[in-house]
Amino acid sequence: MNKIFNPKTIVVIGAKSDLGSVGAGLMKNILSSKRKIFPVNPNRKKVFGLKCFSSILNIKERIDLVIVAVPAKIVPQVIEQCCQKKVGGIIIVSSGFSEKDKQGGLLQEEVKTMVQKAKIPLIGPNCLGILRPSVSLNASFAPCTPKKGKIAFISQSGALIDSIIDKSSFDKYGFSTLISCGNQADLSINDYLEWLEKDKETKVICLYIEGLKNGRDFIKIAKRISKPIIAIKAGKTDFGKKAIFSHTASLAGDYDVFKTALKQSGVIEVETVEELFDKAKALAWQPKCKNKIAILTNGGGCGVLAIDYCEKLGVKVALPPVDILGNALSDQYQSGIEDLLGRKDVHGLIIIQTLQIMTEVEKNAKIIIRASKKWLDKPIVCSFLGGKLTKPGIDILENNKIPNYNDVAKAVQAMDSLINKSN
Repeated sequence: MNKIFNPKTIVVIGAKSDLGSVGAGLMKNILSSKRKIFPVNPNRKKVFGLKCFSSILNIKERIDLVIVAVPAKIVPQVIEQCCQKKVGGIIIVSSGFSEKDKQGGLLQEEVKTMVQKAKIPLIGPNCLGILRPSVSLNASFAPCTPKKGKIAFISQSGALIDSIIDKSSFDKYGFSTLISCGNQADLSINDYLEWLEKDKETKVICLYIEGLKNGRDFIKIAKRISKPIIAIKAGKTDFGKKAIFSHTASLAGDYDVFKTALKQSGVIEVETVEELFDKAKALAWQPKCKNKIAILTNGGGCGVLAIDYCEKLGVKVALPPVDILGNALSDQYQSGIEDLLGRKDVHGLIIIQTLQIMTEVEKNAKIIIRASKKWLDKPIVCSFLGGKLTKPGIDILENNKIPNYNDVAKAVQAMDSLINKSN
């Protein structure tokens, strides 16, 4: 699969220059990846200034990756040529296969048979493509490329990937890899997990799952992987299951069975997309710790809320929340942070800041950064509450890999994901 995820030569079949077309979107993104690119389209002589070939068989060089963006009915013919060419890997972004109707399903089976016989790995069909910011690769028609980071995201929804990429630019986190699964005619979530297990750029793996092809293998693989895996499941209801089949033709299965499978495999299940990446951000940026933390706050009420949330999640607290009061200046934050992180029975710290007229937002953030560098093995999670006046402090925190959350409950959930409950 390395030929797919770090190709030297790329062919786009169905390449176009027409703005707004999938073929043009693919070309623009791949051109920014600075690989050797060969557009293929029998109806064009040039695409984005590059010579356009009528067939992949007319290209003399060896090809690592082929991206197919032609109507479904033409895809088998194109894939047959790819197999003759013995390419390294294929991504089919075209839709109109098993997610559409019986005829589409037959086309998909035909393609699957060809690539498996030729031993060429295939992503899709009916997918967005892949992105590998860690190696400057955007082999998709996503609207933009996210920044580099330690989070991998495997999704059975390409549109969700688009939106997450856009949101991540505001939330400061980046990605090692994003994979749009599509219909999983050949490669599946299990294959991607095994590949990411060995990927040095990936620290945490996020999943958007509609259905699993082989649940038993998923459990075995997820259990074996030491990297944290967080998942959100779609299609928990009967109506949702019907919607899934028309989306990616996945078999959603019984949710209770699925939930048990996640629990057995050690996967963290979440209820919302926001929670998925809230926890991923914490796991990508902060160390894990034993189950005993402390809470520092300048607002007593928020400290009480944090205790309630901790108890509900099974997060142990070493002592009652330390309330340095609403008029606390940065030196009081500093002494409180040092006292708490210096305790042997405190393994992590939640810091809450409510905004008062005297609150030194940016100074507090800088103190927290210094503390994080001193106590490298103790995670710090913040909840700087507020808006415009609080943002400069939040930017300082998150630019230095200290996760901040706009709700105390989210901060506690993030800390919970960092705790080894067995300790």
